[in-house]
Amino acid sequence: MDQHSILPGKGRKNLISLQCCRFSTDKRDTQESLSSSSSSGATSKDQDPDNTKGNGVKKSLLHENIYTLPNFLTFTRLVSAPVIGYWVLQGDYTNACILFGIASITDGLDGWIARRFNMQSIIGTILDPMADKTLMTILTVTLAMQDLIPIPIATVILGRDAGLILASFYYRYISLPEPKTFTRYWDFSIPSAEVRPTMISKVNTAIQMGYICLALMAPVFEFTGHVGLEYLGYTCAVTTIWSGASYIYTKDAVKILYPPKKL
Repeated sequence: MDQHSILPGKGRKNLISLQCCRFSTDKRDTQESLSSSSSSGATSKDQDPDNTKGNGVKKSLLHENIYTLPNFLTFTRLVSAPVIGYWVLQGDYTNACILFGIASITDGLDGWIARRFNMQSIIGTILDPMADKTLMTILTVTLAMQDLIPIPIATVILGRDAGLILASFYYRYISLPEPKTFTRYWDFSIPSAEVRPTMISKVNTAIQMGYICLALMAPVFEFTGHVGLEYLGYTCAVTTIWSGASYIYTKDAVKILYPPKKL
């Protein structure tokens, strides 16, 4: 006879207590196992830079607001460049000087507004020098065509700008985050690289703008061919070559926001 038949009441009661205890223990182990796996999963997720911090940074840097007043002023300067060039070719130097003066004012105004009202943007660091170079390039070409700037000096200025433009295309491609599509390449709301002008580049820009401005004003105020304007042209050529070399040898001139991953 088994134990249940000898002690029917007590044996049955003990068996039920044993089963309940086993069920309680199994349930507690299961809960602890689930809690452990859940916490370990959460921990691994929290520690995964691709799922949290990495993606958070990516999303915050992927797009930025480009519709700001400083960028609008920069864009107007970009649009005014061909108009000024057209007036130079037509011999309308007075209107060309007036519009150039307005464009020069916006060049300083957009930077002040961006700093004063915290409207800086990555695209602004690219669009602003692009507008300046477009204006300077068009004026250099048209003034050289009108014999107001010597051809050798115009060649130095244009050669340096052409090199910087090609370099900007290259840096845009290598810094653009995947996928590298044609549409995303020209989508300037996706920042990928930041240009930081060197000190000599800032000096050269001021000298270039002064030289171009005086060359543009020369036929209006009748001082074309002045010796001071000639020496200023030589100074402009020297600083142009120097500033072009500074972008090559200065480490922090171009900052890539999305460096390629090392394999």
